[in-house]
Amino acid sequence: MRSPVSLIALALAISSPAWAQAPADVPVADAARAHPTNWPHAASPDAMSDARTEAFVTELMSRMTLEEKVGQVIQGDISSVTPQDLLTYPLGSILAGGNSSPGGDERAAAQAWVDLARAYREANAKRGGTAVPLIFGIDAVHGHNNIVGATLFPHNVGLGAARDPDLIRRIGEATALEVAATGADWTFGPTLAVPRDDRWGRAYEGYAEDPEVARSYAGPMTLGLQGALTTEPMAPGRIAGSAKHYLADGGTDRGRDQGDFIGSEQDLVNIHLSGYTQAIDAGVLSIMASFSSWNGVKHSANETILRDVLHGPLGFDGFVVSDWNAHGQIPGCSNESCPQAFNAGIDMFMAPDSWKALYDNTLAQARSGEISEARLDEAVRRILRAKVKTGVFREERPVEGRLEVLGSPEHRALAREAVRKSLVLIKNEDGVLPIRPGARVLVAGTAADDIGQAAGGWTLTWQGVGNTNADFPNAQSIWGGIEEAVRAGGGTATLSADGTFEDKPDVAIVVFGETPYAEFQGDIEDLDFKPEEPLAVLKRLQAAGVPTVSVFLSGRPMWTNPEINASDAFVAAWLPGSEGGGLADVLISDGQGRPRHDFSGKLGFSWPKDAAGAPLNRGQPGYDPQFAYGYGLSYARPAAVGALSEDSGVAGAASSLTAYFIDGRIVSPWSLALEDSGGQTRVGAEKSVASPRGGVTLTVVDDLAQESARRFAFTGGEGQRALIWGGPVDLSRQSNGEMALAFRYRVDASPQGRVTLASGQGGGRGAVDLTDAFRTAPIGEWRTLKVRLSCFGARGADLAAVERPFELESSGAFTVSVSEIELASNEGDAVCPAT
Repeated sequence: MRSPVSLIALALAISSPAWAQAPADVPVADAARAHPTNWPHAASPDAMSDARTEAFVTELMSRMTLEEKVGQVIQGDISSVTPQDLLTYPLGSILAGGNSSPGGDERAAAQAWVDLARAYREANAKRGGTAVPLIFGIDAVHGHNNIVGATLFPHNVGLGAARDPDLIRRIGEATALEVAATGADWTFGPTLAVPRDDRWGRAYEGYAEDPEVARSYAGPMTLGLQGALTTEPMAPGRIAGSAKHYLADGGTDRGRDQGDFIGSEQDLVNIHLSGYTQAIDAGVLSIMASFSSWNGVKHSANETILRDVLHGPLGFDGFVVSDWNAHGQIPGCSNESCPQAFNAGIDMFMAPDSWKALYDNTLAQARSGEISEARLDEAVRRILRAKVKTGVFREERPVEGRLEVLGSPEHRALAREAVRKSLVLIKNEDGVLPIRPGARVLVAGTAADDIGQAAGGWTLTWQGVGNTNADFPNAQSIWGGIEEAVRAGGGTATLSADGTFEDKPDVAIVVFGETPYAEFQGDIEDLDFKPEEPLAVLKRLQAAGVPTVSVFLSGRPMWTNPEINASDAFVAAWLPGSEGGGLADVLISDGQGRPRHDFSGKLGFSWPKDAAGAPLNRGQPGYDPQFAYGYGLSYARPAAVGALSEDSGVAGAASSLTAYFIDGRIVSPWSLALEDSGGQTRVGAEKSVASPRGGVTLTVVDDLAQESARRFAFTGGEGQRALIWGGPVDLSRQSNGEMALAFRYRVDASPQGRVTLASGQGGGRGAVDLTDAFRTAPIGEWRTLKVRLSCFGARGADLAAVERPFELESSGAFTVSVSEIELASNEGDAVCPAT
């Protein structure tokens, strides 16, 4: 319980909370109605809303215009907001999303981030009026992961295996210092998701399938980031936290990102409330609402969750921020207008590219009374309160610009410790580990010397793709750490990606696993680890009599029984980040053959016995994993693992929402077709085929591999199209995430008429004009083109029901070869051509 406050403080506070005065527009359905009496109690510390802070906020608000108050509740992304915009618009916050960076350069120097933050602050201060300082937010989810040279800690899936709350606190402190050094004030973390279906593309952002781990980590991480709240602003080098994603983001049906949690209120409390009470008690200054729903009602529009519970029994005095344009998913809303979300309890809209229209519309709604004065004042008070505690009103920033803290030796040592503690030993037959001194060690697998793959998603870019080791100047790959340790012990280490060798090694370490992904791009249909090459390498080494150690990189447990059977030792390394030497600390012995460090990690997620991917969580009826929650061998506690079943339980290949034509094959359930005025020809395995009246001809050609592309020759005429069809599928989430339709192409004969590309329902609806792109492309040269999905939507396509994800149409003669058609992350290289 909070201590009593003075009558003066009570007078300064709002007489009654706005959430009691401004009911949301639409009653919440009973199946998604939370009852505050069913929830436990928590309370933000008294220091969050002490009398001095409240008096300061009250006086400040008395000078603010309505326009300035509305500005406080709007957050835009640096890819869309310029410093010059702040001379006109009184925004409360800016953020740097996963693909946002200074000048669009995702590998910009750290100083460029400092300069950009200062430019925004200076412009904001020049606007005139009551210039409330900005709060600059960023996704620092495994270290300051957007910045070249920053320390990259293991993702949460690995930290959960460590079961070490003090380690989490120290990681929070290091992350906060690196963020503050580059000019940002606020991170969107800790993530308190409890992933219950490992097919979810954000499973690696959760600590464990059981909420006990998040409960033990939420408080330490909050205190690490922010420090303990006092009546003074936070100390320099601390930043605001944001517990996310409230609520049940990890409980959606079939692990669908931004999906629907179908369950009881009791499950919300027992499982998905997770560590929110502990974060609130520790003083977390903001909470991010989830994209997802509960029994069909979006959390961002559920006042019983956002207001009745959060500000009732949970006693939260900070502010609630929405996720990336999440308000636009609410029925009756758009990205540009959503009073429903605000009235339901969203205090700050995350409106990355929609901020300007949203500001204008929210201002109009505040003027008309659709948003009440009391509700607006409540939201602004909560935001200003957090800003005071964050310290943005201070003029001095003694940590900003101290770029030597990025990737400092102390932080790298901490990350290396975290790697060691996160490793889970699944199998170790015949004592193959630790590797003895003097051994000849072969290191195989393309992931062995790939820091980007070890770091996973949310690394320099949203999806973590396109990175090379040169992008990580203060880092060490897994191969680099192993080579260093083996040589120190008097042995030799050889790197061979394909596992071939001339001199037979004493032991081989094969590093392989998932490639980077983030959010819904990581959603999968089953848990089968599908790449064939790692297993082939393991079997070749096994046949040659070479003991093998598998190091498996992944953001979740996966069905890897064949790989485990082909390994003498198997280590779940998760996504370890920038300090690959942490693996060598455990895998390679000291000079006397003794372990330098033992394995201590324990599974935070149950390891599956088959690949089907159905939810597998401790305590559920019929719980039957391959390796149970909490499993983990060590040198001190060895155990034998027998031969495992290699029946995956999955028949055939899974279909794809985001890949259409890859490696020369149409991906299930899609089909390829040619159309002209005579109708449609569906293309099978033919190497040459034409549309009914010969308007479009297809032939097989080479690109990245033999016969991996298709050449389309258009004669010119109405309705001549080459298209991929199927579905319908919902790509609205992918559009909201600014994904792009990507493909490789080679112009073989320049277009003589208009060429368009459509993605939607067909017949040219939603088409964009690519004529100039194809006319200016050099003849015979392969290129890649990305077109933002949102462009097709802006041209009239219904992206919630896409039947033709790729429809290329030419009105004149044109020959083009195409390959690798898929959805891809927009790394700032996607275009939106004119109609």
